[in-house]
Amino acid sequence: MESMGKTELADIAVVGMAVMGQNLILNMNDHGFKVVAFNRTVSKVDDFLNSAAKGTQIVGAHSAAEMISLLKKPRRVMLMVKAGEAVDETIEHILPYMEAGDIIIDGGNSLFTDTIRRQAYLNQKSILYVGTGISGGEEGARHGPAIMPGGDKQAWPHLKDIFQAIAAKDLNGNPCCDWIGDGGAGHYVKMVHNGIEYGDMQLISESYALLKALGLSNQELSDTFRDWNNGVLDSYLIEITANILSYKDGNGDYVIDKILDVAGQKGTGKWTVISASELSQPATVIAEALFSRFISSLKKTRLKLNAVYQTTAPIQLDLTGEKIGQALYASKIISYAQGYMLLKQASSEYGFDINYAKVAAIWTGGCIIRSRFLGDIEKAYIKNPNLESLLLDDFFVEAILNNLTSWREVVSKSVASGIPISGLASALTFFDAFRSNSLPANLIQAQRDYFGAHTYERIDTPGKSFHTNWTGSGGDTTAGLYNN
Repeated sequence: MESMGKTELADIAVVGMAVMGQNLILNMNDHGFKVVAFNRTVSKVDDFLNSAAKGTQIVGAHSAAEMISLLKKPRRVMLMVKAGEAVDETIEHILPYMEAGDIIIDGGNSLFTDTIRRQAYLNQKSILYVGTGISGGEEGARHGPAIMPGGDKQAWPHLKDIFQAIAAKDLNGNPCCDWIGDGGAGHYVKMVHNGIEYGDMQLISESYALLKALGLSNQELSDTFRDWNNGVLDSYLIEITANILSYKDGNGDYVIDKILDVAGQKGTGKWTVISASELSQPATVIAEALFSRFISSLKKTRLKLNAVYQTTAPIQLDLTGEKIGQALYASKIISYAQGYMLLKQASSEYGFDINYAKVAAIWTGGCIIRSRFLGDIEKAYIKNPNLESLLLDDFFVEAILNNLTSWREVVSKSVASGIPISGLASALTFFDAFRSNSLPANLIQAQRDYFGAHTYERIDTPGKSFHTNWTGSGGDTTAGLYNN
């Protein structure tokens, strides 16, 4: 193993030799930073040095003590290990060798509350802790991801040069990386990013199903998505969808037709829905995307239900690809608007102090949800940093109104044809509810008061609670306005 003298100390260490860790190390090396590679299974370090890292200035360490000894002060150690217990175990493994002012960075998909807990724990030991969301997958890690650091801001000056050098660049050449905020802000923003990603993928898959119902061949499907990618739907996920739909195996068969219709999930979408519930935010598109994956996994039961409820009537879907694309665009706007509602509430609840325009700028390159209209989201929040909802920004008002008729037609005709479109439909339902000046929630509150004496407010007496003894025998004791 290569060694370094005292004058050649490394800039940063990366712990974890899975593909993301290895690719980030190679990316850092490409940009002139000296990196120490370490893994608790040390054979993986040697394998890496003898393969992808061969001939580079990357060095390996066979112990935590050796890794720390090879680093400049303040030591910067980035963890690229599986979220959960592995992060805590790795922290405890390296902590005895670190000193006050050293920095630990968690670059995995950790739950933001774990990041808040770990930062508080390490602050007691005078160690700076940074929870960093990284998006872009294996390719992004190697050539430029979107990076979302948050936590101890004192650490940022010591990380900025490295992170912004290896990050993707936007159309203006700016790095898709900047300080997100305090505590678990970085991991929270990455979690919401992944939730929006769930929604995007669901909306795209539903649009794919509708286009198939129109009778388009795989090549025609691919061409349609490629055309969409040249317009307002320009995005990474639309781009790769076009590539996927035209891809053939060695036998000349379309691979897409051979893939089982069961979608997996790693948990970040579920975390987003749980957080939305805790913060009382209606992230309906993300929730429907998550539940749709759950439905897809019930393949055996689906086949039984199909046999019972199948219909011989052919699907008559009187739509055009253009209208489907317009419905997809409007629904994507809703999904991002919901994601930003969640970010705004979380920033207030947890003191993250998130800059929403900056988040959009970071997401414009490198990450999985990068798309053209993220630039429009950035502009909206630059114009009004306190924007209550994206749906109140002039650009998005016009976009929704221009596509609303097609959106309604796509949803109504799909439902009439029995084609499941939970994402597209939930987005439209959210829009109609959110724009409504009168919802039937008055009846819900009356029901709650009837069976649980939860009280209600009256439209003619704002701010005052009332209870009705609906049966004449319920008494006057109340349970509170909105508690259950």
